Amino acid sequence: MVSLVDLGPPPVPPLAFNLAAHVLAASAERLPGKMALQILRPTGAERWSYARLLSAVLGCATGLQELGVRRGDRILMRLGNQVEFPLLFLGAIAAGMVPVPTSAQLTEAEITPMATRIGPRLIVAAPGVALPTLPDVPVITDADIRTMERLPPAAFDLGDPDRLAYIVFTSGTSGRPMAVQHAHRAILGRLMMHEDWEGLTEADRLLHAGAFNWTYTLGTGLMDPWTVGATALIPAEGVEATQLPLLLKRFDATIFAAAPGVYRRMLRSPMAPLPRLRHGLSAGEKLAEETRQAWSNATGTPIYEALGMSEVSTFISAGPGRLPPLGATGFAQRGRRIAALGPDHQPVACGMPGELAIDRRDPGLMIGYLDAAEATAARLTDDWFLTGDSVSIDAMGAVTYLGRNDDQMNPGGYRVSPFEVEAAMADAHGVTDLAVTEVEVSPGTFVIALFYTAAAPLDDAALQAHAEAKLARYKQPRLYRHLDALPRGANAKLNRRALRQMGPT
Repeated sequence: MVSLVDLGPPPVPPLAFNLAAHVLAASAERLPGKMALQILRPTGAERWSYARLLSAVLGCATGLQELGVRRGDRILMRLGNQVEFPLLFLGAIAAGMVPVPTSAQLTEAEITPMATRIGPRLIVAAPGVALPTLPDVPVITDADIRTMERLPPAAFDLGDPDRLAYIVFTSGTSGRPMAVQHAHRAILGRLMMHEDWEGLTEADRLLHAGAFNWTYTLGTGLMDPWTVGATALIPAEGVEATQLPLLLKRFDATIFAAAPGVYRRMLRSPMAPLPRLRHGLSAGEKLAEETRQAWSNATGTPIYEALGMSEVSTFISAGPGRLPPLGATGFAQRGRRIAALGPDHQPVACGMPGELAIDRRDPGLMIGYLDAAEATAARLTDDWFLTGDSVSIDAMGAVTYLGRNDDQMNPGGYRVSPFEVEAAMADAHGVTDLAVTEVEVSPGTFVIALFYTAAAPLDDAALQAHAEAKLARYKQPRLYRHLDALPRGANAKLNRRALRQMGPT
């Protein structure tokens, strides 16, 4: 029996299609007075009904057209967690333009080469956010976007569902960030996760703790709730993880979504009762079993984990009524076709490690990397898109994530997953956060290193004794290094590449 799961067919878009219309038009027509969006602060919330949101999005489309931005032009977004973000993102798409969201935390040196690569026709920025050095490109502010809210609505630009809708950048944790081009049809790649991961219905109030520019927040936090007619709850810029339990309770959140690092920070303090919360969602990196159990103990609710990437919508998940075996991430969602492939790009036997692949016809799959035909082609076979993730798939279809292919360790010729070592060391006395990777201690010699945070450096001998009790010798760390904080990106995603670059000392 081989590691191939086929749960198709996926949804098929109509011939004339627009992503923004799919997200907003039907919900606004059915539920014009319902709250679509609330931007949350401890002191209150900014509220947007469906009717107001749709009107503002289509007004923004008109305003962009009046500025001379045309169909297919690219717009660089330099905005934080503010309402102008979705107004601009969906307004541009509604008019057939191509928004490019980027992290507001990027510096001028970081954003300039990214902006140069996409060649924007316009830049939209909030005050204090670093701008690229592109002197010939006009810049408008978030305040300018708000003035467009009152303009007459533009018509939705309907067309080929395979045409370019938006561009996002990968996190760059394995090197240079790649510009990922997504089609209008990409939104249909999210339909399968509403039931199989999010458990999302029109009655829900979903609070997402991530930054708007992240595809996890943009999809799960905004577009998915609006597609089904639910309410999106987003913490305002500057809200801390320690304030999230209060917001969850005060604003009656029924679903909470965050990266594992946010869950860990929240759990450092006692949690208030959350009577309306049904479950949490986790994506972005591997969720530690200890974090899942601690959340369940504190709130009485489960966390459903999912696996996806910037190039594909989230396509493997646990969900209500679909709990995988302990240690596994989840199952392929209905409408997906996946496999674990060997070096010959054929499915491996069930239970064996292989490279996770998804059918290249999946609607959520990217068009390709911008101006990087070779990098795009390297990801594709005749049938599959190769994710670069190592997994195993059991006979029941449960998928266990083993890490990125470039994260896999090979000490002494043994293949070791960093997650297995991290799980064994997570309960070592005094450790508050940890990550494992392989480091080069001398030319050509690599060992497993454990990087950890704690109130003070811990005794290496005690950590080694813990490892010896939990792990086979070849899986045990040989180096232990105390850090003030693990290197994480703007969305709390662990950067193993940065750890490897730190070296042994």
